[in-house]
Order: sequence, then C-alpha cells, then structure tokens
Amino acid sequence: MAMKRRVVQLLAALGFNLDIPSLLKGQISQVKTKGLCLPVLNCYSCPAAIGACPIGSLQNAFDSLRYNLSLGHKKIGLYVAGSLGLIGVAGGRLPCGWLCPFGFFQEVVYKIPIPKLKIPAFLSYLRYAVLLILVILLPLLIVDSLGFGLPWFCKWLCPAGTLEAGIILALFNPGIRSQLGFLFTWKASWLGLFFIWMALSERPFCRTICPLGTILGFFNKISAFQIKLDLDNCLRCNACQRVCPVDIKIYENAANSRCVRCLKCQGACPTSCISSGFKLKGNKSPGKKATCAAENR
Repeated sequence: MAMKRRVVQLLAALGFNLDIPSLLKGQISQVKTKGLCLPVLNCYSCPAAIGACPIGSLQNAFDSLRYNLSLGHKKIGLYVAGSLGLIGVAGGRLPCGWLCPFGFFQEVVYKIPIPKLKIPAFLSYLRYAVLLILVILLPLLIVDSLGFGLPWFCKWLCPAGTLEAGIILALFNPGIRSQLGFLFTWKASWLGLFFIWMALSERPFCRTICPLGTILGFFNKISAFQIKLDLDNCLRCNACQRVCPVDIKIYENAANSRCVRCLKCQGACPTSCISSGFKLKGNKSPGKKATCAAENR
C-alpha cells in the first residue's frame, strides 16, 4: 500500500504539471485546460501547471464578486463551488493523501533524520480561521475603488505557491528574478519556516493551515469513499494512531475531518478490522463482524 501510494503521488505531481516547454521558458502555462480546477493545492502560477488551484480560483471568485455585481453580472463562482463539491462528494480528503504534490513534499521532508515533535491538537483549529479570514472574508470585504479585492492567502501566505511558482519562475526567468522584492522575501521566509516544521512534524501545513483540506474535510462523512471499521474486533491498541500522519485514532471517528485518507492505518491494523472503498448501494454500517469479513475477502 505504501509503495502504491508513493507511485500515485509521484505520477499525480507530474501529471498536474505537464507543460515542460513553459517551465523551461520560465513562463506561466496557458494551455486550454488551465481553467479547470485540480483536486489539489497546485499553484496556477507554476510554469508547468495544466490546471487551476481550487483555492486560488475560489479567492478570485470572491475578490471580483462585488465588481461583477456592480455591473449586473451574476458571476458568483458557482463553477468553483461545484468543482469543490464534486471533489468532496467523491472522495473527501482522499486527494490530500494520494494526489497532492505539496502533501507529498511534506512527507519527503519529514524523512529527514532529526528529532520529531508532535503538533498540539488545538493548532488544528487554525485552519478554519485561515479559510474564513484569508480565503473568504478579506478578498470579499477589502476592495479597491473599483470593487476588486486581493487573493490574500495566495499572495501573503501559501508556501505551496512559493515553492511551485515563485521560486521556479525566479530560477528560469531572469526578468522576474531581477524584480524580486519584499513580497518574495516574505513568502520565502514562510516557506523556510514551514520547511523546518515539516522536518520536525508530520504534514504540519495540512493539519494547521491548508484551506483546501479544510473544505474537503467537511465532506468526509458523506463522500462516496469511506473508511470502515469492525469495532467488535478492534483492540484499541492505537497502532493506527502511531502511523497516522495527522495523529488521530481512526476507531473513534472514521470520518474525522482531519483524516487525509492515506490508509496507513489499514495496513498497520493487527486485526485487519479497517477497510476502505467507495460505497456501494446496500452497504451496512460498520461495527459488524460479518461486514468486515465480507469487505476483506
């Protein structure tokens, strides 16, 4: 399972960034698929990106909403909301654990052999504030004279954008490199701090900041993909928690909004009482031995 997930993560990172000619030129890709929302946090401004980051698209919908309404245009970002809803209903946070390039990057950095630190549970609530304030309220409420706002999260915080776009563009485009100033230094500093935190703690960005993971987490309870447990055979040995990148006990709530659905717990369970898959019509609720036995055949 671990090797399979690594292969999928690597292929996803490459698949979302296929425009190599634009990358080598240091230019932002303008392929026809660029308007489509990807299911992961992959920066629109990455030179090789062939799709749009859903969080960047969501901010653009909010920061231009008042301007569009002032002109009588009913452009309220329904496409972006629909894309996020479709992704969430299909898999919840499954893309976080299997497809996200920045999630993959965090896991690689965490392998640096230094002492590790646990992330206090209360910091997981910070992501709700980031989503509400930086992604929704500030772009919507703070606007210029024409009614346009700013993509606050992308502009001032997102370390994924700095890594995938800012640094890459600076490396491949001398014109951009010569114009770097305070904003780039600010965001590069955030990326540096997160890099240190990634080496010390597992997936800190996903657990404390990521607005996309926060949105998809709301769908974990209702998504087609589900994790199920045979609670009658569960030993509560916490083997699942020891391998969990977000430090949860899956037997307490298999649909926990923090769960990135990496399925490490499924492989670590000594009684094989954890199963997963897309819901089929007529599935029974978890917690019954017959159900677990059927699903593990």
